[in-house]
Amino acid sequence: MSNEPSKPVNPSLNPGDGDSVVLERRTQRTQPPQMYQVVMLNDDFTPMEFVVRVLQEFFGKDREAATQIMLKIHLDGKGVCGVYTKDVAASKVDQVQDAAHQAGHPLQALLEPVE
Repeated sequence: MSNEPSKPVNPSLNPGDGDSVVLERRTQRTQPPQMYQVVMLNDDFTPMEFVVRVLQEFFGKDREAATQIMLKIHLDGKGVCGVYTKDVAASKVDQVQDAAHQAGHPLQALLEPVE
């Protein structure tokens, strides 16, 4: 056996050759996050004014928009308050439920995936 150092198998990986390996950068396509709508359900006990106030406070609606959503909830049995990512929508649902509970109202809100 000889005591000579062995040569690299792949000469392009030898840093002294000046050859280099270039990897192509691939653009990654990320999907937009799944969106969820916060929906309030009608009940016969929660005052309409409370629903309007919740829509203004937690969903940033002006008085007119909040009133229109409240009427849709009242007439159709439910209404969409806003569309958000899952975490934000879940937080909004929690805020509505907590405010309703503290005020002694049975107002219910839930989140539904946007198709």
